[in-house]
Amino acid sequence: MKKWILIMGLMFSSLITAQKWETNWQAAATLAKQNQQNILLVFSGSDWCAPCIKLDKSIWQSPEFIDYAKNHWTMLRADFPRKKANQLPDEQRNTNAQLADKYNKNGYFPLVLLLDPNGQVLGQTGYKNISVKEYIALLKSFEG
Repeated sequence: MKKWILIMGLMFSSLITAQKWETNWQAAATLAKQNQQNILLVFSGSDWCAPCIKLDKSIWQSPEFIDYAKNHWTMLRADFPRKKANQLPDEQRNTNAQLADKYNKNGYFPLVLLLDPNGQVLGQTGYKNISVKEYIALLKSFEG
């Protein structure tokens, strides 16, 4: 019984802290305009890029970041997995490729861009070995 309660508690807490990532530019732009937020666009290689994986675990999944981001930014991820088992549907791959053509022509991973709701780049960064608080401050500095 105690194990069951623990398992349910862990599942519930993971649902509460789950980050809402958009995967479509138009949906993200619409949401950002509705909420008067900027867009945090992240280019990642979720199954091969070590800095991307570190950034995800140390920043994006942290409760502190999730709590701040949900009220300040619309989150948009363009993922480029390489392993066959993790391949995205063709439509999503095409969407991500279009985003890369516009915002990541050099193919940097991870690439983190803060955009206004119209798609203008406010600032960019990548993986930094800094605290969540420092990373949030860095992203906020792009907003002026």
